[in-house]
Amino acid sequence: MSDLTSNYSEAFARRDVLRVGGLMGLGLTLPRFLEQRAVASHRSTFGKAKQVIMLFLHGGHPQQETFDPKPDGPEDVRGPFKAISTKVPGTQFSELLPQIADHAGQLAIVRSMTHGNTNHVQACLPAQTGHKHPLALRSRGDFPPSDTDFPPIGAVMDHLRGSGSSLPSWVRIGPLMRRGNGTTLHGQTPGFLGARHSSFAVDQKLLGEDVQIEALKNPAGLDDVRLTERANLRRQFNSYTKQLQELGEAKKLAPYFERAVSLLASHKTKAAFDLSQEKPELREAYGKTEFGQRCLLARRLVEAGVPMVNVSYCHTPSGSWDTHSQNAKKMKESLAPTLDQSVATLLTDLQQRGMLEETLVVINAEFGRTPVINKNLGRDHWPFVYSLALAGAGVQGGAVYGKSDKAAAYPLENPRDPADMAATIYHLLGVPSTTRVYDSAGRPHSLVVGSPIEELLS
Repeated sequence: MSDLTSNYSEAFARRDVLRVGGLMGLGLTLPRFLEQRAVASHRSTFGKAKQVIMLFLHGGHPQQETFDPKPDGPEDVRGPFKAISTKVPGTQFSELLPQIADHAGQLAIVRSMTHGNTNHVQACLPAQTGHKHPLALRSRGDFPPSDTDFPPIGAVMDHLRGSGSSLPSWVRIGPLMRRGNGTTLHGQTPGFLGARHSSFAVDQKLLGEDVQIEALKNPAGLDDVRLTERANLRRQFNSYTKQLQELGEAKKLAPYFERAVSLLASHKTKAAFDLSQEKPELREAYGKTEFGQRCLLARRLVEAGVPMVNVSYCHTPSGSWDTHSQNAKKMKESLAPTLDQSVATLLTDLQQRGMLEETLVVINAEFGRTPVINKNLGRDHWPFVYSLALAGAGVQGGAVYGKSDKAAAYPLENPRDPADMAATIYHLLGVPSTTRVYDSAGRPHSLVVGSPIEELLS
């Protein structure tokens, strides 16, 4: 009997039994009924998140040096760092995250995430979509994303809702995440929803005092007035050129043109991306790092009304989180301090602005790192158990869900996979679990294939 089933078995009233009997006749199984019943008990959290900031730690952060330390384990498991108490009694984080530890009361930690794919390129797809590749593709290793891939949450939300304004509905901050061999990690492109649902990308450096977002610059020789005039001229031209409108390629390009004009001509959009409007002290608080400034820009964007912002933490001077060698050194000198400062400041900033109740913050990754330190003093790929964190809209602050074994190698309690995390995010965004999305051939696909982690919901 599953944990979910046992949790509700004793509370089953006679009317529930009668009800589920009737529903089973319609094809609803007992586990599915229990899942829906559990989620219904948290209706107040459905749609609580008006916007999402997803922080993606490309390479996979070591659970032992972040959210699931093992202070009583052998040295080659626990590593050189101690565990410290957090603001939540009984909950410990690595000593490398002292500022985040002060925010533990706002965070919900899942210590039992698990799947079986050790490949960066492929594992990023379920991490950002909730859907795995077809079984036949999982033995291929690295291969580029395809227009048949399942779309990530940002593309789905752009498809379902859009932004409702001149602002983009899905922004990606940071370089496109790639492998060392150049292969683009999956889950960053719109997949079968098509290019019109691509993210608005900010992939430049942000550390300068007067950062100008390159993607928002008008084409050479075009000011805002002339840009608007050009857009009007195009509309007139199209109205008199029916033949052109009927061309397939012209139809495909038209939405992109209109969208680009809307972005380039919007003063609201340009203001949202203008980091120079922030006080120097706040920019300093986020950290003089690219990741820190990406987090600050993400806050500005959700404050302006952008529903989905993806922030990548990759390609740092010390490398990515793919710490096959010198894990402890990289964690101590660069990776952990940057994450600690930036995330803690982001949570404080959102809280002080009254935004955290409607903003979901997700610390995500494709997997964790091996329980045992290797001969190069690094940790290798490990999808069999890892930790993720959430905060904000509808999240039960201070919650710790699941448990890994004494080596942080496998789930000991309540294993969950990326499909469940995606289901949790969609629940908080107010997207029904029955939602279907359609590919270019008109084939329906179930959006949610996992179950929300109800213990994380407030």
